[in-house]
Amino acid sequence: MTKIDLNSRAALYLGSGWENAREQGARAFPTAAQAIRFAMEEAPPVSRRGALMVVDGRSCSGADIEDIYRSRAYPYPRKSHRRYRPSQIARRLQTMAG
Repeated sequence: MTKIDLNSRAALYLGSGWENAREQGARAFPTAAQAIRFAMEEAPPVSRRGALMVVDGRSCSGADIEDIYRSRAYPYPRKSHRRYRPSQIARRLQTMAG
């Protein structure tokens, strides 16, 4: 895993491939931790394929971004993933259809 200062400014490139990410350009973030949060919680998963984050002249790949997000060093709470739970109406419709 790449060692970076999570409080440093970061440029984040996202795209389905590196060429696509480069064409779309970088998004600037005040901290690397905020860039990682955006990449992991807000951006579509397909855009992490060509992801590249540049912090203090060092670059991190999409895999590095995921490793940092899952590490203990990541300073923010991670987004919880809730399982789908059908509403009462949806359950009624399922029983009527099946």
